[in-house]
Amino acid sequence: MKNQLSLSLVLPPTWLRGLIIILLVLGVFFRFVNLDRKVYWTDETYTSLRLVGYQIGQVSQYIFDGKTIGIDDLQKYQILDSEKGLRDTIRVLAVEDSQHPPLYYIMTRWWVQCWGDSIMVTRSISALLSLLAFPCIYWLCLELFRTPLVGWISVALIAVSPLHILYAQEAREYGWWTVTILLSSAAFLSATRLGTKLSWSLYTLTLIIGLYTFPFTALVAIGHGFCLLVNEGFKLSQTFKKYVLASLVGLVAFSPWLWVSVIGITNISNSTSWTSESIPILSLVKIWILNLTRAFLDVEFDISNPLTYLILPIVILVGYSIYYLCRTSPQRVWLFLLLLIGLTAAVLVLPDLILGGRRSTPPRLLMPTYLGIQIAVAYLFADQISKGSLSNRGQKIWSIMMVLILTIGIISDLNYLQAKTWWNKYKSNDNFEITKIINNTNKPLIISDNYSVGDALSLSYYLDPKVKLQFMRTPQLPRKINGYSDVFVFNPSKELVKTLQEKYNILSTYNNQFKLLKLADKSL
Repeated sequence: MKNQLSLSLVLPPTWLRGLIIILLVLGVFFRFVNLDRKVYWTDETYTSLRLVGYQIGQVSQYIFDGKTIGIDDLQKYQILDSEKGLRDTIRVLAVEDSQHPPLYYIMTRWWVQCWGDSIMVTRSISALLSLLAFPCIYWLCLELFRTPLVGWISVALIAVSPLHILYAQEAREYGWWTVTILLSSAAFLSATRLGTKLSWSLYTLTLIIGLYTFPFTALVAIGHGFCLLVNEGFKLSQTFKKYVLASLVGLVAFSPWLWVSVIGITNISNSTSWTSESIPILSLVKIWILNLTRAFLDVEFDISNPLTYLILPIVILVGYSIYYLCRTSPQRVWLFLLLLIGLTAAVLVLPDLILGGRRSTPPRLLMPTYLGIQIAVAYLFADQISKGSLSNRGQKIWSIMMVLILTIGIISDLNYLQAKTWWNKYKSNDNFEITKIINNTNKPLIISDNYSVGDALSLSYYLDPKVKLQFMRTPQLPRKINGYSDVFVFNPSKELVKTLQEKYNILSTYNNQFKLLKLADKSL
């Protein structure tokens, strides 16, 4: 027989309340400490580029013409000025990057206008907005389980979850999207329970906000509808009709941007071409497991690191939590969470399995999945802890397991906050070390045919003003290099290396890697 949520009136034990308060304080602290420590990577430079109101094509036309430019010539595309307004920000997104709706960029532009355009300020609005996830997940759990205990444990889990802290410290919209997923889900359950015009209007508003934050919100809303349809016995009830109306209103409100996206489908395809890159199935499964673990544990996974061996227990815990949820909770609860977990995952995983590709590898696209999993784990802990007193052996074991999960999350956070880069900044992971090598020379020049505006902009944040750059569209010999003490070749194509080798000696400069080379003899 299904457990009809008998723990509905259970409050957190005194020890747990104290622990949750400590974790909340830590969660807030972790989101704001060392905001500017991590490398401002390629995708974040595109955020700043959109805020300023420049198209990638405009910048690349200026940068990649073989002329010598300075750091200030690059940084001007990252700083707001009077020539570009909010209309330019929206226009650039519509023309070049319509897969990213404008709401986050509008809010961030306003924030930067008020407080400045430093890395810390640009990232701080993501950290600030991410705090709204705490009341939203608590509300969602109250609607699902009718108990504060699951809500408080869910708050504790996401407060120190390394995955949520990672995206709270990034100048992208995914931390805010997490909030809108939780908000729209809680508003949906509230609307189905209350049935009032106000509650359904609120749900409609949250859908619009979610859609204008990230389009995958539509998958969350579809899950809401299917859950309601099943719970209503596949009947077109009044509640289901209200859901359909709310969804249609949300869709109509989003239709202007949807039309923009349809028109710009070619640009979207170009910017998401990485999703179709071939990857072996075994490697894909390994990435899925690591990403699943990162909701609770995120360290440098290596055989010499003892925390690496916690991957399997965490996977088992997640699997058992979902099983326990389905076995002990009412259909309306487990079905809702299974759809939240599975729908977005299925849309990304199935094409990878059938067509090949890596659509399902970035954790940022699977936020609904991680949130559903964390709530399922919170329910398992809450149900077990609420049974009897702490003198009960089983309850003690589950309490220890929960504290262990929270502890490894804190360890992960401390490890992350001290690092200068992380796995999610893979395109720019080497930039700190590379710029350090270049800055330690007297009068350096960087040449490259790496046709990436983001790479160039990311480097510009860490290079000294003395550094000059020559970026070219096609492999060719650099211009006027004799006046520089050191000439570096950054992330060159094989063609450029071959062209340079015909006239110059080339040495590997950075860790024997191909990303940074140096002309050893400029006199040839």
